[in-house]
Amino acid sequence: MIEIHNLFKQYGKQPLFKGLHLNIAKGSVVTLIGPSGSGKSTLLRCINGLETFQDGYISVDGQKLHGVNEHSYRKEQEDHTVRNIRRKVGMVFQQFNLFPHMTVLHNITESPTHVLGISQSEAESIAISLLQKVHLEEKAHSYPGQLSGGEQQRVAIARALAMKPEAMLFDEPTSSLDPEMIEEVLAVIKDLVSEGMTTVIATHEMVFARDVSRHVVFLEKGEIVEQGSPKDIFYNPINDRTWAFLSRFMK
Repeated sequence: MIEIHNLFKQYGKQPLFKGLHLNIAKGSVVTLIGPSGSGKSTLLRCINGLETFQDGYISVDGQKLHGVNEHSYRKEQEDHTVRNIRRKVGMVFQQFNLFPHMTVLHNITESPTHVLGISQSEAESIAISLLQKVHLEEKAHSYPGQLSGGEQQRVAIARALAMKPEAMLFDEPTSSLDPEMIEEVLAVIKDLVSEGMTTVIATHEMVFARDVSRHVVFLEKGEIVEQGSPKDIFYNPINDRTWAFLSRFMK
C-alpha cells in the first residue's frame, strides 16, 4: 500500500532521513516509535504530501511522489499526485484542527460534500454513522469549544473517515490530551484497526503500540534502528538503543 524508497530529507543543511526504506502492506498496522525529533511526524507528513523531500520516492497505492532533486520531479504533476493521495489517505494530527465556527456535524460533512461531491443528506447520514462509531452521536450539533479534548480528537477521526480513505495516518493523536482522555481515543483507534484499515501510527504510547501493531518501527535521528513484530521489538530487541529506549516504558 505504501512504499518508501531511498528517502532523503533535510532542513537547510541539517539532514534527517538519509536513504530510508520502508514498505507497509495493505491492511497492516504499523507503529512508529522513538524519541522526540526522531522523524516520526515528518515521515507521516511526507507520505501525505505535507512535506517535500529531496531524493527518493514515496508510492501510495501506485501514486508516486518524487524528491525535488529527482529528474522525474515536476511540481504540477506532484501537486496532482498529492491531491490523489489525500483522497486515499486520511490523517489525524496532534492538534484537532476542527473549524470552531462549525458544528460537529458540519465539520464532518464539509469535505465529503465539497471534495467528493456527495449530497448533503448522504454526507449527514455518513457523519451520523461515524459519530456512532466514535460514541459521540449526541454531540452532532455541538461546537468544538463545547467538547473535551478527547471528544474533539474523536470528531477529528470521524472527519477523516468521512472521506472514505483506504489508509489512515495518526500523528501522535494523544499527545495533546490529558491522561484521562487518552484511553477513549486509543479505544476508537483500536476499533478502527480491527476492521482491517491500513494504518500508520506515530505514538509515544508504548503499551498501545505493543497491543495494536502488526509491525513496529523504531526511529532515531531519522534512521530506522530496528523494526519487526511487537513481540520481537518489545521483548527481544536486538539493538541496544532499542532496549534502552523501551526500558523506560515497559516495566
